[in-house]
Amino acid sequence: MITYAETSAVLSWLLGEAESSRVEKILDQAELVVASRLTLVESRRALHRVRAQTSSEGRIRMLEQRLRAAAATWLLLDLDEEILEKASEAFPVEPVRTLDAIHLASAVILADSLKEIAVSLDRRMRANVTKLGLRLLPETE
Repeated sequence: MITYAETSAVLSWLLGEAESSRVEKILDQAELVVASRLTLVESRRALHRVRAQTSSEGRIRMLEQRLRAAAATWLLLDLDEEILEKASEAFPVEPVRTLDAIHLASAVILADSLKEIAVSLDRRMRANVTKLGLRLLPETE
């Protein structure tokens, strides 16, 4: 199973949020995790926000290291012309924020090799992924 990991799922896993164990299981079971370089930017920005809200610099360093280690095993997609062009098109459930459109475009372009798998916790992303005919994880309970 090749899985596209969108930022909301990565952050849930990274920060130990409610769905983190389900996301971790999906990522661990994937043959290959594919993520946009945008996911790394968004995740690092989120860590800066966490840093501003906490006095635990050791925890932030640990989270940064965990993200680096995971990303080193992922296939990272560049924001190329094809992805950016697809992101500028309409999606089934609008409005879609720009960064979400980039993730959706990345997943759509990779759909054949992804075996129709995308991982997201973001409500708008999930609605579009489903309408685009991709398999969505984690599944709702």
